[in-house]
Amino acid sequence: MKNQRVLKLTLIALMAAILCILSPIAIPLPFSIVPISCATFAVYLCAGVLGHKLGTISVIIYILLGMVGVPVFAGWSAGVGVIVGPSGGYVIGYLIISFCTGFFISKTNGNILFTVLGMIIGTIGCYGIGTVWLGMQLDLGVKEALLAGVIPFILGDIIKIIIATIIIKPLRYQVLKYLRS
Repeated sequence: MKNQRVLKLTLIALMAAILCILSPIAIPLPFSIVPISCATFAVYLCAGVLGHKLGTISVIIYILLGMVGVPVFAGWSAGVGVIVGPSGGYVIGYLIISFCTGFFISKTNGNILFTVLGMIIGTIGCYGIGTVWLGMQLDLGVKEALLAGVIPFILGDIIKIIIATIIIKPLRYQVLKYLRS
């Protein structure tokens, strides 16, 4: 039992570290304050490998690290200002991605269709929170907020979902194998 707890804590820390490594990698867009980043991909991996409970804990740790000043957000930014700033709603939306992705994977034993469905639903939830927050922060209408915070990211997120789906299954199998032993 004690070894199982240590293993779970280690996996949570490892996935939070992966988030911290991948999330700062970003491409700024000249027409949007929101950059293209690897964060959603990292969140898909966390939730896909660990499930909704442990994956979401990893995302919470990542967000807290960023809030206290560790430069783990897009473009190696950090601080509470990122969370309360225009793109902060998307960072908070990572919790929705993590929960939805992990929930669908956990409840369907990694069924690929439900895995993809969980990622899509979570991403839509992230887009919703992020777009509303972005619109409120920058006083944008719905159309302008969607053009700045959603439309440019759809293709990239589809690609991230496809790649994550391919990677998750073998990683999850190995993690579950160790958790059961």
